[in-house]
Amino acid sequence: MYILKSGIKKNPGRRWALPDRIFFGYGACHILAGAYLERPPLKNFYGERIVPFSEQPGNHIYVTDGVITFDYHGYSLRERLLSHHSRVWLTQRESWICEIVPVDFDLLSTTDLNERKMLGPDQYLHDAVPRARAFIERRDHAAAAAKARSKSQWVQVSKGS
Repeated sequence: MYILKSGIKKNPGRRWALPDRIFFGYGACHILAGAYLERPPLKNFYGERIVPFSEQPGNHIYVTDGVITFDYHGYSLRERLLSHHSRVWLTQRESWICEIVPVDFDLLSTTDLNERKMLGPDQYLHDAVPRARAFIERRDHAAAAAKARSKSQWVQVSKGS
């Protein structure tokens, strides 16, 4: 897991200067998910949110079709993303626990995001939506999703063995 140096998230210039994967993985995942859903490269995806209990850190938003997900890692199995996320946070905080909830608000609305203690796309040094769109457009979604989905079949076969 990548740990941001102290103060980066509070410094707009330093935050904006982060590489895309770190920028969208550590504080702007909701913008990436919102841009994906605004112009979906694949059908039947919706937003989900990892919400830690007791005001603990570890909130994360991604898009999924129920089997695979897309976030700053690219495409992966939903089960793997959730397992990895929980495992990492449990190494940081023994009592870390969360719930998975559907996103029921506009991921690109500053008002909706601010109500949930997240920055709106226009509250970064520059508008984060074009950056998210560019990140999304650099991928071959059909191939990457197929590759992730093929791992689902392998997991099912190995579980049945």
